[in-house]
Amino acid sequence: MKRTITVGCLAMLLFAGSWGVVAQPAAPPAGAFSRPAETKKSLALDGLLSKKSVTLRDPVPYPIVREADIVWSKRIWRTVDLREKVNLPLFYPTDELMLRRSLVQTLVDAIRNEDIRAFDPDEDDEFTTLLPASELSKRFDAVDKQMSREKLDGSGDTTITIRGKYNWEEVRELLVKEDWFFDKHYSRLMVRVVGICPIRVYKKVLNTKGGDEEEETGDEELQKKPLFWIHYDESRKVLAQAAAYLPNNDASVISFDDIFNERRFSSYITKESNVYNNRSIPSYINNGYDALLESEKVKNHIITWEHDLWEY
Repeated sequence: MKRTITVGCLAMLLFAGSWGVVAQPAAPPAGAFSRPAETKKSLALDGLLSKKSVTLRDPVPYPIVREADIVWSKRIWRTVDLREKVNLPLFYPTDELMLRRSLVQTLVDAIRNEDIRAFDPDEDDEFTTLLPASELSKRFDAVDKQMSREKLDGSGDTTITIRGKYNWEEVRELLVKEDWFFDKHYSRLMVRVVGICPIRVYKKVLNTKGGDEEEETGDEELQKKPLFWIHYDESRKVLAQAAAYLPNNDASVISFDDIFNERRFSSYITKESNVYNNRSIPSYINNGYDALLESEKVKNHIITWEHDLWEY
């Protein structure tokens, strides 16, 4: 009798699951796509304690959002200037430190270890084309170069290799794509970061004028080069386990995921979804001051839209 009841209950559960539950793909185990990172370890305890709480963190799950509950949404793109004071925890350190890494260093290491995927920014910002990890060094101009030099004894030339170097201080901006929406179930305006694209700002020599390579002179032009796109949902675990610097208190710990979800950064809107092929604000407003006013107009429209829903 007990066996019959047990079999019947299992059959009912399977029948109900086939109608009401959608099977979700199993998540890969932690570290399934990672390779051992070659990090330099301290030979002695550097500090009061060995802080491991951040590396064991999981990202705080988002509230469940149903498509039927979203009554309004707006996609915007904003630029984060990493040189602003409030954004410095995302920019520094620009040198290789053992205890802390910058946001871009964290993302590059995760891409190399295959923990997250990188997408080609030259194609689009809709995550359609993967960017191989081997292309990162080219985008940073950190490729090894071979040059010919004369031997010290004058017997001829020799070939030397100059190791490529990642200039982290050149990554001065971030392009953040996010969705703002109003959920009637929670009765509040909410935001989700969709993707992040680091932007490298550097000077490029346009014209060189004679002389030896070490004495080359020429005009320089400031260039902005998008490096790669990352999907934020795929990167949350990596960002949640990466500690960021918290001013005035080394005992407290904050992650990069906390910075974005708690909106602890300064930025300005450069584009919003529109009928004109999602054109950007600088494409139709050339004056920088007027472009900032247009950015504030877009931000105020989002805020006042929610405010006008309520009656007082």
